[in-house]
Amino acid sequence: MLLPFDSADIQAVTLTLELASLTTALLLVIGTPIAWWLARTRSRMKGIVGAVVALPLVLPPTVIGFYLLVLMGPNGVVGKFTQTLGIGLLPFTFAGLVCGSVIYSMPFVVQPLQNAFDAIGSRPLEAAATLRAGPWDTFFTVALPLARPGIVTATILGFAHTVGEFGVVLMIGGNIPGRTRVVSVQIYDHVEALEYAQAHWLAGGMVVFSFIILLLLYSRRRTASAHV
Repeated sequence: MLLPFDSADIQAVTLTLELASLTTALLLVIGTPIAWWLARTRSRMKGIVGAVVALPLVLPPTVIGFYLLVLMGPNGVVGKFTQTLGIGLLPFTFAGLVCGSVIYSMPFVVQPLQNAFDAIGSRPLEAAATLRAGPWDTFFTVALPLARPGIVTATILGFAHTVGEFGVVLMIGGNIPGRTRVVSVQIYDHVEALEYAQAHWLAGGMVVFSFIILLLLYSRRRTASAHV
């Protein structure tokens, strides 16, 4: 009996899950303070920062991938910096994929977090301040627990969006087996080689995965609405 997935497919799935997990963790660490600042600030820079964060929503992935490739290349600012540090160049490496994925999936984590922080309002924060809670205490003991639904949504969206990336990862990572070949690129390879049966199995898995993610999100929203 022939298995639906060969070793290359399993390798691509494993690499994709590793990439999505690491990217999501980094996005939560980086995106949470950005979302908190966007939700609380009255600075004139809010619109600019918000627009920069949301750029991946409107820019073609190949455009983002191209400019990241230039920046991370041997003549780019980031490339010169990483070479100075002795890290080498990031393009066509797993680390480069992570950097590109963090930038490309940023709005899918920051925006749900910002909405969650906005929904908290000022009253809980003011109440914490009257109890002499400092800014850090207020953030960790009041804001984060109240924003938990938004954190869950941001985590799910960030992970799912990273799993489905194609243009950015192909531009930055290329197609190196075991290093940068993720599921979306593996599907493309199967189609290019006219291996439609293998492409169907992987593509079907992506459809099921996406449906489950959307079902979880809509179920959470319906549950949250019922408790309001």
